[in-house]
Amino acid sequence: MINFRLMKHLWLFAAVAQEQHFGRAARRLGMSQPPLTEQIKVLEQALKVQLFERSRQGTRLTPVGAAILPAVQKFVVQMEQLERAVGEAARGQSGLLTIGAVNSAMFDVVPPIVEALKAKAPGLAISVREIDSVEAVPALLAGDIDLAFARLEGEPDEKIGRIALQESALCVALHHRHPLAGRTRIRLAALNDEQFVMFERRYSPLHFDHMMAACRAHGFDPRVLHEVRSITSQIAFVGCGQGVALVPASMRKMAPQSVVFKALSEKVMVTTATVAWHRERDNPMVAAALAAISGASST
Repeated sequence: MINFRLMKHLWLFAAVAQEQHFGRAARRLGMSQPPLTEQIKVLEQALKVQLFERSRQGTRLTPVGAAILPAVQKFVVQMEQLERAVGEAARGQSGLLTIGAVNSAMFDVVPPIVEALKAKAPGLAISVREIDSVEAVPALLAGDIDLAFARLEGEPDEKIGRIALQESALCVALHHRHPLAGRTRIRLAALNDEQFVMFERRYSPLHFDHMMAACRAHGFDPRVLHEVRSITSQIAFVGCGQGVALVPASMRKMAPQSVVFKALSEKVMVTTATVAWHRERDNPMVAAALAAISGASST
């Protein structure tokens, strides 16, 4: 039997944990604070643990509360997906496809595929959420998403199907007033003394390792000034005069006026987008999406 009361209490717990304040959480939830406080106490009594430490400075999670928060947040997301799916089914829509995509893929890879899918299946509801490349395979295996658009390299999990969609040559993103900005092409070795804006390795380990290996192959270890979580962030930091970055040439259109992209003398290719899915999950929406992707790539 589904315990709807417990579900509601967990949803309230997630809101208070995010706000770290009962008053702010109550305002966000559209309720007064005393009932919220009371329902959290009921949850603590039911679980036989203390979830929050309360003080005049605010509200902090206890170690137990912090330990269960990731699972509760995942549960809340799944409940939201369920609620959306029920609503879409009631409106006569034929299915739900959940897409996880890295930031850069949302600009050029995902939009035409979504449009093609909507044209082929008008009743299909599509939910897109941002992920990091390192999250793609775990999210597919857990069933949190149906398709992933990310930078996937190396040996794949046998349960995960994947198709490389886009490759691009690496180039150098420079501030427009950088001494090298006037050159047509730049050798990698010429960047030996530069400070770099790099992907933080935990967000895309294979991409990070590929960048490091390319630099080491040309005689230097890059000096990392900033670590960021997306290519668009790399470009933004360069525009603020915070170093140089190695980025795919395909991201040139994302550059502000303060950033110039210069080709490398050496040809270094990177996979910028791969679509991945769980082979063992029978989802006709995924099959339709892959058919649309195949059609788009052949035109």
